[in-house]
Formats: sequence, structure tokens, C-alpha cells
Amino acid sequence: MLKQSSSTKKTSIGGQALIEGVMMRGPYTSAMAVRKPDGEIYLETWETNGNGWYSKVPLLRGVCNLFLSLATGYRCLMKSAEISGMSEEETPSKFDLWVDKHLGDKAVWVFNLLVTVLAMFLSIGLFMLLPSAIVKWIGGRFSAPTFALTAIEGLIKIAIFILYLFAVSRMKDIYRVFQYHGAEHKTIACYEAAADLLPGNAKNYPRFHPRCGTSFLLIVLVISILVFSVVTWSSVWMRVALKLLLLPVVVGIAYEIIRFAGRHDNPLTRAVSAPGLWLQNLTTFEPDESQLEVAIAAMKPCIPDDGTDNY
Repeated sequence: MLKQSSSTKKTSIGGQALIEGVMMRGPYTSAMAVRKPDGEIYLETWETNGNGWYSKVPLLRGVCNLFLSLATGYRCLMKSAEISGMSEEETPSKFDLWVDKHLGDKAVWVFNLLVTVLAMFLSIGLFMLLPSAIVKWIGGRFSAPTFALTAIEGLIKIAIFILYLFAVSRMKDIYRVFQYHGAEHKTIACYEAAADLLPGNAKNYPRFHPRCGTSFLLIVLVISILVFSVVTWSSVWMRVALKLLLLPVVVGIAYEIIRFAGRHDNPLTRAVSAPGLWLQNLTTFEPDESQLEVAIAAMKPCIPDDGTDNY
């Protein structure tokens, strides 16, 4: 039976699931731990970035932290694929050999750039252009106030988001990543409850956490309904462009909300966190003790000796 977290502290330490591993970010030190093919745990630590002056500025710190987290998370994800042996499982294709021959050491950089650009365009098309086009079509046939159109657009985006998470969670490799996501949350909950960081202890704690990135993305979608209600519907392309300009505002507000929810436990924050916690049923799965061992290995170097990781 899962213990409901009656935390003795609220830590600022957070993390991300990797391929056969976990990355944790502490106030001073960050770490990634990955299970190697031979069963050993690879551990790497580095000084945490993101503690500049902007970390004290509301709204701005959310935007800066998001970009830093994306950059660090992507680097760790790619490295975990190499360490875990996933990138070596398939025999190189003729295309892979051609790329390696003509680009050499630049191949990885070019590949990462192409993946980033493609992901950006897919995200804009799927979560901005498509919902706006659908609602624009609806608005041309049915009379509705601007806020109603924006609300419908937001609901479409949320539906696409949930369907996307459901679809990817059915994939075998993603399922294991989501198990490590659960291990990350359980480890943090175990630490917040002041229990010894051992796999046997951590497995008894919930795999859901209010500061999860899944919850953050859902809050972003909800806040966007309010912020984008002021954006014109006269042109789909103009609307998408203006929404891109306003996206930092949405991200900043969502970050402050989830940060507040992570620091406080009351009826209001529980109500705000509830939808995101429910959605984590799709992005976290129960880990085994070997996965918890990896998450704990990543967590320990991030805990400062002076206890300054409190929120």
C-alpha cells in the first residue's frame, strides 16, 4: 500500500527520466545515473546552472529554467542512449554509413539540430496551427464569442496532448522510460519524508509529484486559454505568430503556479495539482528496485550538506 506523502520538508531537487536512467538537478550539483549493459551504474555529476540573478525574478525565472532544463535534459537523454547501449543495438544502415563518411564528427551535431528543428515545427503544427485552424473553421460556421473559441481551442490542445501521451506510453521503450520517471518521483518523495534513501523504502511512496513536468505542461495549456483569449482570430497565421510571442508569458505564469504548488500543501494547491497528478498515470509507471537504485544514485550527489535545498 502506498504511503501518502506527509512530507517533513519540500525539496527543490527535481529530475528527469532518461533511457535506463535518471537525471537529478539540485541547487548546487546535478547528476545523471544510467544502468550500463553490464549492470553497473554509470554516474556523472556537474555544477548546476541556472542560479543567476534571473532565478530571483518571477516569470522570467520560469522561461530561463525551461530553456536550461530542455538543453540539459536533451544532452543527458542522448548520452544515456549511448551509455545504456541502445544506440548500438541496431546495425548501421547504408544511410548511417553515408552520413558518417561525409559528416564524420559533425554527424551527431547535424542530427541533433535536425531533430530539434523538426520537433519544433511538429509542436507548432500540432498544438498551435492545427487547433487554431479547426476552431477558425468552426467560427466561420457558428457564431460564438472570442473567449468561447479560445476555450474550444484549448480543449482541443488538451485532448491532443492526452491522446499523444496515451499513444507513446504504449511503446515498450517509452514504457521503461516512464518507469524511471516513476522511480524519480518515488525517490524524491522518500527523501521529502525523511526516510532512508533505499530502494526498499522508496518503493512504498507515490509515483506522482506536483512539480512534475507533465503537470507543468498541462498548466501551460490551461493558462494559454486565458492569455490567448486576447489574440486576434482574423488570421490563423497571425494568431499563431502572436501566440509564439506570448508563449514566454504563459510559461512564466505556469512555472510560478507549479512552484507555489510544490511549496505548499493546502486545499487550493491540491485542487490545482489534481489534474496533473491524474495525468501522471500516463507518464509514470511502477518501477522495480533496480530502477529505484539508479534514481537514488542520481539523487544522493544533489543533496547539499547544509540543507539548503528547501523550497
